[in-house]
Amino acid sequence: MSLRRFIVLFSLLGALLFAWLLWRSSVSSQQPKITAAPTIIKQPPVIATRTFDPDNLPADMPPMIPGELAVTDSNFISDARVSADVLQLGATGAMVTVTQVTVTLQLTLTMWVPVGATQHVIEHEEGHRQISEYFYLNADKLAARIASTYMGKQIRVTGTDTHAEISNLLQKLGAEITEEYGKELNPDPTQLRYDDITDHSRNEVDAKDAVAQALKEAPPVSSPPATNPGN
Repeated sequence: MSLRRFIVLFSLLGALLFAWLLWRSSVSSQQPKITAAPTIIKQPPVIATRTFDPDNLPADMPPMIPGELAVTDSNFISDARVSADVLQLGATGAMVTVTQVTVTLQLTLTMWVPVGATQHVIEHEEGHRQISEYFYLNADKLAARIASTYMGKQIRVTGTDTHAEISNLLQKLGAEITEEYGKELNPDPTQLRYDDITDHSRNEVDAKDAVAQALKEAPPVSSPPATNPGN
């Protein structure tokens, strides 16, 4: 009954989903037009329930640890797109100024329950869903706080192929944003505490009461916006 959690890190590898990391060249001396705040697109959760035969597990079902009767698989997805102005500094250098960050967020969740599961087991998995949705509730604020620290950041790049260096830099910045989002949006301790309280649905503790207790003990999901750490 424990949660399986995956933070999807987007890259530019062809076989994977990727973050589009955009840049545009500027050879003028004008100040780059920096958007006041990052853009956060928070999509609604996508939730599904699937049943399985314990004697014939589906190939796409996440593994269960011994003693589990069901499992909830939550995926917190972040797609970071970084835009920048580029001031060319000779043939082998450029100054990159981040002008916009767009982060698209998604939560997909699948509750896997055995055929003929008791209502108690189903309610337990619903508890895992509620915890995931609770953490996703303020995910946009968290993403905005992280992305805002990149707004206006200036980084100098050098190399014989500045075009490639800039693309690599923006890819790296997008990956950093996504990685930090994954670190800070961490429902795992709360999900594990919920399983401890309910003994993976094996005791008679009410799922709603267990969710309330686990969330009460959870640390804050997000914190106040941080200031730009500097260029």
